[in-house]
Amino acid sequence: MTPSVAGLDTLLAVVLVAALAPAIVALLPGKIPQVVVLIFGGILIGPQVLGIGHPASISLLSDIGLGFLFLMAGYELEPGQLRQRSGRMAIAGWSASAALAVGIVAVLTATGFVRDFVPIGLALTTTALGTLLPILQDADMLSGDFGKYVLAAGAVGELFPIVAISIFLTRRNEYVAFLSLVAVLGAALLLTAAPHVLGESRLRALVRQGQRATAQTTLRWSIVLLVVLLTLAAHFGLDVVLGAVLAGLVLRRWTNRMGDVQPLENKLEAVGYGIFIPLFFVSSGMTLDVRSIIHNPFRLVVFFVLLLVVRGLPSLLVYARVLPLRERVEMTFITATTMPLLIALAAIGLSDGVMLPSNAAALVGAGVVSVLVFPAVATLLRRSGRSGLSSGQQ
Repeated sequence: MTPSVAGLDTLLAVVLVAALAPAIVALLPGKIPQVVVLIFGGILIGPQVLGIGHPASISLLSDIGLGFLFLMAGYELEPGQLRQRSGRMAIAGWSASAALAVGIVAVLTATGFVRDFVPIGLALTTTALGTLLPILQDADMLSGDFGKYVLAAGAVGELFPIVAISIFLTRRNEYVAFLSLVAVLGAALLLTAAPHVLGESRLRALVRQGQRATAQTTLRWSIVLLVVLLTLAAHFGLDVVLGAVLAGLVLRRWTNRMGDVQPLENKLEAVGYGIFIPLFFVSSGMTLDVRSIIHNPFRLVVFFVLLLVVRGLPSLLVYARVLPLRERVEMTFITATTMPLLIALAAIGLSDGVMLPSNAAALVGAGVVSVLVFPAVATLLRRSGRSGLSSGQQ
């Protein structure tokens, strides 16, 4: 079998899993996030179960999916929010999580439980804002002050670990990595000035012309922006996740000057969530070392508990003056939910040789369980609080 045929066979299996995932979610009881079904589908078709798909043959498409995932995450980020009270509190919460992670992972390293200190420590400080948004929207948990604190905590839980990855998870020393980070950030700032150079009236005319079905100018340039910053990050020795997030931030600045950007956002979601992002999750499932989890499930349980302790518990103290206890407990479970960035961290750690395969599998497995359990607990607490309030008013 030629490599091209093998790649097509894998691609066919992957797109079938992606197409069937929404129907499977609709048939299953409860509100299981689609990302979980995609990962389990990847495990099923992967080398360890049916052997239908081989992730190496679609690695480029998977990398583009990873880029799109964090492009969309960066697009949703509002850097100005970090200067507000909700942002400052989110930074305080993440800093507390980082301090906890350093201490706990140091103990695990001393006992020989882990040897990959940095990637595991960073993994325990992440939050899956992109995965949480649809769940929290359905539960009406993004309105009011609570929604502001949740969005800020999620933004910090994605952005800060990404910056830390670019500095610490690199084969260069930290000083060179920091200079590389500054260089890529400078390039991103220069790209934000592109609308000024082109002129806002000319830009709006270009957008209106580009909305035609045959032109799609704005969508094409959005993808160019993504690939440019991914390439810059790769050439500077930084992780491409940072480039993808910066692309999303730059694109947000561009669209603020375009006027009506809903058509572009719809197209980005269609291309990203419709095609490339599901490929990334299915490919991640295919690479997951399921055998190591089965042979040592205790490792997964440990990481699952640590996600709640390290990332979640600081919310109980940080938001003590602004949120009641029930909402702080909800925030604890929300901030401890993680998935896409954790998968990316595991992949980076494995490719750089700084993470053990058993730890990578256990971390991803813990992330899958966190997506299944933690948002469900938070929404259940919210519903019980509302029912108690309504019964008290009667």
